[in-house]
Amino acid sequence: MKNVADQVIANLDNALRTIAGVPQGTERPNPAQGVDDTLLYPWKRQRAGRMMRVNHTGEVMAQALYTGQAAGTRDPELRASLERARAEEGDHLLWCRSRLQELRSRPSFLTPLWYGIGWTMGFTAARRGRGTNLGLVVAVENQVEDHLDEHLRDLPEDDARSRAIVIQMRDDEIGHARHAQDMGATSLPPPVRMAMGVLSKVVTRGTLWI
Repeated sequence: MKNVADQVIANLDNALRTIAGVPQGTERPNPAQGVDDTLLYPWKRQRAGRMMRVNHTGEVMAQALYTGQAAGTRDPELRASLERARAEEGDHLLWCRSRLQELRSRPSFLTPLWYGIGWTMGFTAARRGRGTNLGLVVAVENQVEDHLDEHLRDLPEDDARSRAIVIQMRDDEIGHARHAQDMGATSLPPPVRMAMGVLSKVVTRGTLWI
């Protein structure tokens, strides 16, 4: 009973920290550190702010996803791996929030909703076993990699600070997917992957404006 209570408290703590914008990361330096902010025109800063808001929401969901996956698995090795990945995603969340502040933008007003959806997805996958749990990591990280590549094409060319952050995030996501694959991920059924694609579009469209 004590372990269950501790886990509930830890999950609530992560949710509150994530929504408040103070997750626990690895304390890696911000990739934008030392990069000049050359983005001058207001309309470009607004565009970059909306895109970084989408990235921030993605990192909120990543925190929730990995937290739910770690809570739902009974495999100590897998839980440790998921928690390491969650810490790296915590770095991403801090970097995105910092860039939002620089751009005078804000996180999505629907952050608690996105967190709840992510946690539920992660916990549900974890209860279906190690292969599915890892398969969700691969599917999500591949989806995020494509999304970040798209943002690198669409961000203003002179937004070097946002680009530095997005590039490091993309490299980390690739690493997470490869590690999950090496640990024995199984491919998710096509209907599940299709549903994830639809959800991604809903989250992206909603976060751009809300």
